[in-house]
Amino acid sequence: MKLKLTAILIVLSFGITTAQQKKWTLEECVFYAVENNLTIEQFELDLENAEIDKSDALGNFLPNLNASTSGSSNTGFSINPTTNAPTTSTAYNVNGGISSNVTLFDGLRNVHQMNKAKLSAIASQYRLDNLKDDIRLNVANSYLLVLSNKESLKVFRAQFAVTEQDLKRTKELVESGVVPKGDLLEIEATAANQEQQIVNGESLVLISRINLAQLLQITDYENFDIADESFDIPPSDILNNSAKVIFDKALSFRNDIKFSQATVDLAKKDLDIAKGAVYPTLSGFMQYGTRYSDVTVIPDINGVPYTPSFKDQLWIFDGVSYGMQLNVPIFNGFSTKNNIKRSKISLEKAKLQFEQDKLDLESNIQQAYVDVTTFYKAWEAAEKTLEARRLAYQYSKERFDVGLMNAFDFSQSQSRVDNAEADVIRTKYNYIFRLKILEYYFGIPISLN
Repeated sequence: MKLKLTAILIVLSFGITTAQQKKWTLEECVFYAVENNLTIEQFELDLENAEIDKSDALGNFLPNLNASTSGSSNTGFSINPTTNAPTTSTAYNVNGGISSNVTLFDGLRNVHQMNKAKLSAIASQYRLDNLKDDIRLNVANSYLLVLSNKESLKVFRAQFAVTEQDLKRTKELVESGVVPKGDLLEIEATAANQEQQIVNGESLVLISRINLAQLLQITDYENFDIADESFDIPPSDILNNSAKVIFDKALSFRNDIKFSQATVDLAKKDLDIAKGAVYPTLSGFMQYGTRYSDVTVIPDINGVPYTPSFKDQLWIFDGVSYGMQLNVPIFNGFSTKNNIKRSKISLEKAKLQFEQDKLDLESNIQQAYVDVTTFYKAWEAAEKTLEARRLAYQYSKERFDVGLMNAFDFSQSQSRVDNAEADVIRTKYNYIFRLKILEYYFGIPISLN
């Protein structure tokens, strides 16, 4: 029993430690950023407002209904509500009624307002989705930057470990008088330079981790870290499609293009609403009213004057009125005409912006297409250069070990290897990110698998 309890405690302890040292994958970072971004939350509230605007637009088609009542007491001169004759007696009066109005025709402005509200909700959704797209790309870029800096740091540390071995061996050779002390100083300088590279590399890893955490809006920078993985060049057949094919497909699903198109449609509806103000407005109304007054005197069936009760007066003096009202705009200080002109200008601006957004998208895709090709070739060239530098370094090391090369030339050979390895890492992750951008334009979700 004691052993079982100890095992359980060990498992729980391991689970807690693992949770505290969580390593974030790219997919987890992207998901978390989208779910917790404050700007996204603001855009979601804008989307809720757009849904409320749809409810307002629907309400414009429905008749309104209002009830009212009032009570008053008059002392001194007043008008008798029954006889309409002047009186100086004190009177208590109660009035009540229900009224309803409905718009029958308003130049189709309510119809256009309803369509605009629907389009506005769709446009808000496109804008929200486009923001999520941008956040995904930014997170992927920051994530790959952390990976690149981490991989560079590993290379720096591995290089320093090799240099330490060379430094130890050179000390032994100096002490035995095989090589001059100057060679030792040269190796020590190389080691010091690599230590500085390690410090700079650690700083770059920390800064890039903090930047990624800020994108995710995580403030626990010390415990935040990404998964310790090394990614090879992912397979992709995206270049089997031309830039024109990728652009044509991007036009069909990109949320920024859909939002731009929705902005044009909204401007058209604004123009239709402005034009609707030129037409007459026809509305219908219905009113029901009644009253009570304690000075009311009417004859009964026998001709004897009496004051009816409160309840009886409500039935005796009630009435209904209904009808229609037509308003014809004739002159309004050029406001309607100017609103139409403004709406036309806004529509033209929206159309121009839509065309500009398509041009920008095409330009971005063309640039991404060229970048993928260029960085892939740069990575291949860096790989070949690294292979050649390593062979040259191995040859230099063999010559240095037997005293046929001085420490300065040997350190230069090692420095060339360091630079070549740094170029391979830089070009590899540059290529991976450009590849993911191009795939994203083609509708492929971001993933490093």
